[in-house]
Amino acid sequence: MPEPVPLPGPQRPPLPTGLRRAAVRLPVHMFRAGLGPLFRGRLLLLVHTGRTSGLPRRTVIEVVESATAADGRRSWTVASGFGPGSDWYRNLLRTPHATVQVGRGFHAVTAHVLPAEEGGELMARYAPRHPRTARRLSAFMGFTVDGGAEDYRRVGESIPFVRLVASTGPGR
Repeated sequence: MPEPVPLPGPQRPPLPTGLRRAAVRLPVHMFRAGLGPLFRGRLLLLVHTGRTSGLPRRTVIEVVESATAADGRRSWTVASGFGPGSDWYRNLLRTPHATVQVGRGFHAVTAHVLPAEEGGELMARYAPRHPRTARRLSAFMGFTVDGGAEDYRRVGESIPFVRLVASTGPGR
């Protein structure tokens, strides 16, 4: 996969530090303690390979959309709210094979970066389902939105989206 290209528009939000970082990392510990079902599929634990260290890294990410293909393979689409500079995003560009935990289930996945146009469509579909979260994410990234589909489409075209596709379907 190609290296990320900085997108025009608002700057990447600052990474959380101190207590805010501890709060952001809390869901990782909850998944590891077996409490993944509490998130009801809205969050997943991504276990990926560090691009420099080669060590396993864990990140909890919100699921924008999930689907099951005709062959039974599941997929989860996630967004890099911190832009193309997010460590997990850059790690998946280097090594697209990873594992996700959704609820109590583990799935081997392959990451596919989505084109900007598809990201725009995803965000336009996501915003009506989760209006408060969509507004907060947009504001967090420095976008001003009035709630219209075109505004969210523009935001979605500026956010890197990744589809995580399970390697096999159920029972394989």
